[in-house]
Amino acid sequence: MVTERGLQVLRAIVQDYVETHEPVGSRSIVDRHSFGVSAATIRNDMALLEDEELITAPHTSSGRVPTDKGYRVFVNHLAQLRPLSTAQRTAIESFLAAPSDLDDLMVRTVRVLTQLTGQVALAQYPSFARAHLTHIELVPLAPSRMLVVLVTDAGGVSQRMAPLPIEIDEGDTIMLRARLSALLTGQAVSDAAERLQTLLATPEAAPGDAALRALATVIVDELGTFRQERLVMAGAATLARREQDFRGSIHPLLEAIEEQVTLLRLMSEMVTDEHGLAASIGTENAPFGLGEASIVASNYAAPSGTARVGVMGPTRMDYPSNLAAARAVARYLTRMLDEDETSR
Repeated sequence: MVTERGLQVLRAIVQDYVETHEPVGSRSIVDRHSFGVSAATIRNDMALLEDEELITAPHTSSGRVPTDKGYRVFVNHLAQLRPLSTAQRTAIESFLAAPSDLDDLMVRTVRVLTQLTGQVALAQYPSFARAHLTHIELVPLAPSRMLVVLVTDAGGVSQRMAPLPIEIDEGDTIMLRARLSALLTGQAVSDAAERLQTLLATPEAAPGDAALRALATVIVDELGTFRQERLVMAGAATLARREQDFRGSIHPLLEAIEEQVTLLRLMSEMVTDEHGLAASIGTENAPFGLGEASIVASNYAAPSGTARVGVMGPTRMDYPSNLAAARAVARYLTRMLDEDETSR
């Protein structure tokens, strides 16, 4: 049974190990922290922590380091999130100010987060599956080629080039734009796709239908990408600089970064607390092949629902600071998306 002092010893071990990179001994705890007891007493507390598998000795006669279970207890019960400094908050605001579009905002988000934490930054795009189409634009590029622009109320903007089977003029373009707008504007992404599928299943009835069907085929394909989950990342190079912090190989992490599907699943399945914060630590990620890594994340709100932004790194990370950074960036991202929605 771990005592209250034992938990505070665990806190000291986690904090000192993260700061020094060295196993922590009883003497250093006495020297660095004000427990008011002897090193022998601290050794007894450490023995109990070791019995509970919260700390372990990496080498014989060495100090102790936290286990994944110890990090979990620390995050759940002992970690105190420190507010970001004024300079850090100013950096977030200035870095994320006036993005050109949603893609630009998401890229800026992960860049500033990796700068704040020194870890790999991850951000889920807002889900467009429940978004509604608000605008459709057709831009002629040539007599038989059209740029299709789709805009949703969740901030999604898509551009796709559509080859046409016939040549069309300005009047045809106006007619096609009107027909597509009447059919799709205000519709949810899934409903819009179903309407286009119905149109494509209907035999051609007018000369202009060939061009309309070509555009509908392209738009259906593009709406399919709207329903796919997307992830943007930054800071992969930090893994190489921190390779010594991983017990094993960093190659599974690099593969996950390259493929993204695993990270999307992991981030989607993480359980958040009442503050919208989540942490998945070490062996908890083993089912995803990422047992060497920890991920901390915070929910952010978008018009179409919630998504997550966070960081990935070694289990020996500064959990309170990383969670605080993810929370601060998530709150600012929420505000940016809310202001964008309000201005529409």
